[in-house]
Amino acid sequence: MAEVTEAGQTLEWAPCGRTGKAPEGRRVGKNGTRTSLGGVIYFLGIISAGLYFTFAAVQGDYGLFQRVRILAEAEALKTQRDALQAQVTDLTNKTHRLSDDYLDLDLLDEQAREVLGMVRADEIVLR
Repeated sequence: MAEVTEAGQTLEWAPCGRTGKAPEGRRVGKNGTRTSLGGVIYFLGIISAGLYFTFAAVQGDYGLFQRVRILAEAEALKTQRDALQAQVTDLTNKTHRLSDDYLDLDLLDEQAREVLGMVRADEIVLR
């Protein structure tokens, strides 16, 4: 079915419904299918949602970049924890060696020299 407008344009109408007549204002594309603004909006909405979720999966609060950053920070914190654990072990050992139950005279002499600045009577100090 074709119709000519006052401007001389030819419009084709698609049959729909039981009567076989096209409703007013529905245009048909070149291949005989109806073009719909709703279909275009639906398609753009699906594309937009896909782009949004892809962006959120890569750069969002729980995305891949955040995961890599957290894993690197966890590794650095483990290294720091191991260094602190070694330091605690060393201080525990020194504390034990300076205790009343077990007194290491060499460590006591070393600590007296370093911390208190003490020297023996037969030593000469050069500055």
